[in-house]
Amino acid sequence: MGLRINDTVPNFTAETDQGSITFHDWIGDNWAILFSHPKDFTPVCTTEFGAVAQLADEWEKRGTKVLGISVDGVEDHKGWKKDIELVAGTKAGFPIIADNGLAVSKAFDMLPAEYYLPDNPTPNDSATVRVVYIIGPDKQLKLSMTYPMNVGRNFAEVLRALDGLQTAAKHGVATPANWQVGQDVIIPTAVNDEAAKEKFGEFETVLPYLRKTKAPA
Repeated sequence: MGLRINDTVPNFTAETDQGSITFHDWIGDNWAILFSHPKDFTPVCTTEFGAVAQLADEWEKRGTKVLGISVDGVEDHKGWKKDIELVAGTKAGFPIIADNGLAVSKAFDMLPAEYYLPDNPTPNDSATVRVVYIIGPDKQLKLSMTYPMNVGRNFAEVLRALDGLQTAAKHGVATPANWQVGQDVIIPTAVNDEAAKEKFGEFETVLPYLRKTKAPA
């Protein structure tokens, strides 16, 4: 069974290009994003790692740590980072897990438990290792996105989703389609009108089950 929303994510100890980490300890009291890749020195993945590097200030503003994972080893990661930084035009300061034993990929159900890589593997051999996980400070999975190898991930959307998750967690609200920071939010149906008025002040009733209010400061 795959990892589901609100499941506690697996804890693990793994080597990265920046040394050994234990995942839950590494997260600490922060939000975290784990983004996985099927192989180093691949074109789409290089642009994605570059995009993550370019957003370093945005992750920091949101109290969020980012962690890459690929099925190659530490020395490959160190060499690949030079290419990533060349493409991004900035330093890639986040660690990358060396999952050449596939332990983390299997723990997160990106690969079957019995799977093994052949000799001289290609990206196709680990193609399903193309997932973004957003994890809360409670170590629970809040969101996951899975992509094929031929479509680059939109990290502006990852950032937008993170904003929505943090807003919802902090203020007890939901966010509508295409929501951006500063726009109106949705009052959950579990909150009756009286409690909604006390908590949020004025609100708009679009439908009996759809009520909008200004985003809390």
